[in-house]
Amino acid sequence: MINTLKNRILACASDMRLCLKVLRVVVALLAGIAIAFQATAEDGTLGIGDMAPDFSLPDQAGAKRSLGEFRGRWIVLYFYPKDDTPGCTTEACALRDDYLGLSELGAQILGVSLDSAESHAAFTKKHGLPFPLLVDEGGQVAEKYGALWGIWPLRYAKRHTFVINPEGKIVQIYRKVDPKSHSQQLISDLRSLQQAPSP
Repeated sequence: MINTLKNRILACASDMRLCLKVLRVVVALLAGIAIAFQATAEDGTLGIGDMAPDFSLPDQAGAKRSLGEFRGRWIVLYFYPKDDTPGCTTEACALRDDYLGLSELGAQILGVSLDSAESHAAFTKKHGLPFPLLVDEGGQVAEKYGALWGIWPLRYAKRHTFVINPEGKIVQIYRKVDPKSHSQQLISDLRSLQQAPSP
């Protein structure tokens, strides 16, 4: 009986080692696919001076919002990974706190993530956010802006921000965002952009 038990333990240990080897291979493959996906997404990224791709997405209340709706205004289009996570909450609340300053510069803030309308609504209510959060569950808009990362089902929007001028052109891009200081950076840069002579 002792020998039988020993043999079973050895068999289980052998199976576990095999599972770990398979798991390592799968993780390596997924990492390679993710890197390739990221490189592909970034190959087609937009640049300063490009026209911002239009879109139509529902907001947290289910109303359809489009970029064209805000033509003639400055737009701060910010992509973020996930509602109510620490970095995203810090960024959203800083934008909320600086909302008046941004509004005085004529800027409309639009947040975009792959979360649902229900998640956006709860996030908005919890933190008193005064701007629309748009639902990009399929990630198509994030992909257009080079802000989509990951492989299905592990996908999210990267923390990227685009400043769009009243003519619909991208005039500033932030691909490395500090959630704490970003809103103040936007206010400073919007002032400079609005004072710069038109090209």
